[in-house]
Amino acid sequence: MVDQQAVRSEQGEKEKTGLTEKARAIARAFFIHTMLWLFDLDNTLHDASHAIFPAITANMNAFLAKTLGSEHGPADNETVNAVRMKYWQRYGATLLGMMRHHDVRMEDFLREAHQFDDLAAMIRAERGVHRFLQRLPGRKILLTNAPRRYSREVIRHLGLHRHFAKHVAIESMHVHRSLRPKPSRHLLKKLLAREKVAPRRVILVEDTAKTLKAAKSLGMRTVLVTQYLSAQAAKQLVTLVHHERRNRPSYVDVKVQSIRQIPEHLCRLRD
Repeated sequence: MVDQQAVRSEQGEKEKTGLTEKARAIARAFFIHTMLWLFDLDNTLHDASHAIFPAITANMNAFLAKTLGSEHGPADNETVNAVRMKYWQRYGATLLGMMRHHDVRMEDFLREAHQFDDLAAMIRAERGVHRFLQRLPGRKILLTNAPRRYSREVIRHLGLHRHFAKHVAIESMHVHRSLRPKPSRHLLKKLLAREKVAPRRVILVEDTAKTLKAAKSLGMRTVLVTQYLSAQAAKQLVTLVHHERRNRPSYVDVKVQSIRQIPEHLCRLRD
């Protein structure tokens, strides 16, 4: 004879399991659709190393040579390169060092560094980024240390502007009246508070190690994009992952070559 009570109990367990799995699926879908994505611009959404970064470096060097020079003429290349790298390594941005130690105005520095004869002709990006952003669930914010005018031109040229709810450029990166661009934790904390979102619901997509580390230390999810890394940065990454005996640094949740590969890793980002 069939034990009816046992059958009913088994059916009940199956229904309960089915409901649990369905609830989990709904929760996962809700989690992804309520995520906040922070996208870097240069060397993340497009290849700035192709022509834009070399031009910015040349413009920056000319500005620094003039600023660091004397009545006898501009500073030599060795001095300029040393100062630029020292400030970038110390502050995360050459601009901060020039502002703090040489009374340079942010507006002047950004204007001189981002002078291009034909910016549109210098932009390079892979195909399909527009469709990727269109299909990616969740709100998206463009978070870039580049000036607003330049970043707006690049993003419009790529046809990506409509996918971003907000555009946070370096002019908007002040905390307590002090300029705090990426990789500042103060900046990221302020952004979290302003957006009223918990760190675990935020995913930062970047190519810069320092910013990814800062975001991870606050509890954000992190995605490293390697497609446009410089030879030096790529070499440092290989050394680091070899030392840690894993395929990505500890401060990176997902490592991709192209941002179009991110959907393949959504499970890891939401767990």
